[in-house]
Amino acid sequence: MITKATIEDVYALNKLINSAYRGEYSKKGWTTEANILEGKRTTEAELMEILQDKKNSLLKYFENDQILGCVLLKEKENELYLGMLTVSPELQNSGIGKKLMQQAEVFASDLGLPKIVMTVISVREELISWYKRKGFVDTGLREPFPVSEVFSQTTKEPLEFMVLEKRML
Repeated sequence: MITKATIEDVYALNKLINSAYRGEYSKKGWTTEANILEGKRTTEAELMEILQDKKNSLLKYFENDQILGCVLLKEKENELYLGMLTVSPELQNSGIGKKLMQQAEVFASDLGLPKIVMTVISVREELISWYKRKGFVDTGLREPFPVSEVFSQTTKEPLEFMVLEKRML
């Protein structure tokens, strides 16, 4: 089932997101960033901030009272920004990500927004290919990768974000 996350979900979401993106456990899935970044992907404080902003919706996918996936949707002027698409590493390729993406499309459509936009680290070729198979296209735009006290880069190559978008029909 997919519903909006609440403040009560912050601890579980933080644990899920960090386990899917960073560290040894994340390597059980194919969406890990552990080979290019170390440290945390998010914090409980950041998630609290996200949930308190009325322009944001953090959707959670759960079964048997356990959160197994999530996606952040940010309402912007003429688009819906999609971020933090997360599925538990052991359940990747089970269709949860696809269901969350479909819900994001319904969300954008319900708001009358003409497109969904996201940023993906440009060296994440397998992930970019997955998004392209879901109808996203490379806009040609690039954004600088942030510097943070929460995480650090483990590769020598410079990182940047590729901006992808999907137009809604």
